[in-house]
Amino acid sequence: MKNTIKFLIGLATIGLVSCDAEFENSVSDDGFYSNGTADFSNYVAVGNSLTAGYADGALYITGQENSYPNIMAQQFAFAGGGEFTQPLMNDNTGGLLLGGNQVFENRFVLAVDADGNPGPVRLEGTPTTTVSGSAVGPFNNMGVPGAKSFHLSANGYGTANPWFGRFQTSAGASVIADAASMSPTFFSLWIGNNDILSYATSGGAGVDQLGNLDPSTYGDNDITDPNVFAAAYSGQVDALMAGGAKGVLINLADVTSIPFFTTVPFAPLSPLDPNFGPQIPTLNATYAQLNGAFAFLGVPERSIVFSQTAASAVVVNDESLANISDQLTQVLIGGGLDTLTATLFGQQYGQARQANSGDLMTLTSLPVIGQLNQVRFDQLLALGLPAEQAGQLSVNGVTFPMEDQYVLVPAEQASIAAAAAAFNGTIEAIAETNDLGFVDAKTALAEVAATGVAFDGGTLTSQFVTGGAFSLDGVHPTPRGYAYTANLIIDVINRKYDATIPMVAIGNYATVSAHNNGG
Repeated sequence: MKNTIKFLIGLATIGLVSCDAEFENSVSDDGFYSNGTADFSNYVAVGNSLTAGYADGALYITGQENSYPNIMAQQFAFAGGGEFTQPLMNDNTGGLLLGGNQVFENRFVLAVDADGNPGPVRLEGTPTTTVSGSAVGPFNNMGVPGAKSFHLSANGYGTANPWFGRFQTSAGASVIADAASMSPTFFSLWIGNNDILSYATSGGAGVDQLGNLDPSTYGDNDITDPNVFAAAYSGQVDALMAGGAKGVLINLADVTSIPFFTTVPFAPLSPLDPNFGPQIPTLNATYAQLNGAFAFLGVPERSIVFSQTAASAVVVNDESLANISDQLTQVLIGGGLDTLTATLFGQQYGQARQANSGDLMTLTSLPVIGQLNQVRFDQLLALGLPAEQAGQLSVNGVTFPMEDQYVLVPAEQASIAAAAAAFNGTIEAIAETNDLGFVDAKTALAEVAATGVAFDGGTLTSQFVTGGAFSLDGVHPTPRGYAYTANLIIDVINRKYDATIPMVAIGNYATVSAHNNGG
């Protein structure tokens, strides 16, 4: 069997916009704009990568200049808003250097491969932004990529996170203390995404820490306990309000609203693919004995069959299933399969099944599906299998189940949803208790994903690359998406604080970059 199965994604022509922002509201009438009951003279934004302006898998100048806080600050200027400072990167390359070594990758740009297929690739070039001495904080934009809720309150967090390390005020500083030291008159807080998102984007490779109140024991991809989140969040709001500041709190979107989880179909294997279609009869014959063993063990729903007339689902490893490796091995031996092959099949398919519509494939699975899993191939060679047979049993999603990091199964989605619901409940309750503005980003982004949102230049959707809302990492917004976010928040501010802040025309903000240079 071929080691690689090629998949094509048809992308419409990308229209790029790079002109200056204009306003949906007229700004010609003196005195029309008002701050209402709010004071925007010193606006401070606190959060993670979404607040920082992170996009295309990196932090770079253009993304920061189009961050939603910076867009909002520009609009606040019409109603008494003051200077808004950001820890700008040195370039548009997007990487970060630490001690001369690159510790974060360059940004994605849209490029076309040798076969004419468009897709994201990392921008070439060496970044010029370093961790040490690259910025002197604090800044009005205190968005720190990678930060979770409890990280914001951690003293010395810059040691663990270079993004904060590059602009912390001291080695022992915390994000929230530096933000509060700015004495904000108005603030926004959008935190908690990474408390579930890192688990989600890793395909559920972490642990749901429900009931564990010690975040120092958490792994990078774990889900934060709701009580830990609530305590951290409440303390951060208190710190930001200590000087009498007003502000807005923003809740968390569903992972099903972002293209990282909605782009790759669960059934991408086409019988028309010349590298896959001709192999289907052989594959089905090979799986027939395994399917018989599944039926004998009372789990016929785990059967694996590829269609010769329609697209087929990939094979996945579902850790929520009972592991029947030992039983499967014995049944296969009893059915006449040699011990080595039966053992390999038992190990490989003990928690395997075909994906279904309830599964979410990650964007990172796209280049992996149908390709040789080199690690598994080497393992099988070490066990004495001939190279041809080892290769046949090592094709991702076809003969080798997709690993945990490439798929969110329903049980993992349920853990994410439960935590997100708890976090959002906390955010809304704290907003109400403290008489702060509350922004329902969850509902707004669900609308973008479900039906799209019309604007004067078209419709904003979550379609990967072409939808306009999300950048090439499938998680973070484009400048247009950030402009939409800014408008959502401004709308809440206007209603909550009787202000008349002008919104922006989101169609005048760019989408994805289709060039491969640092400009």
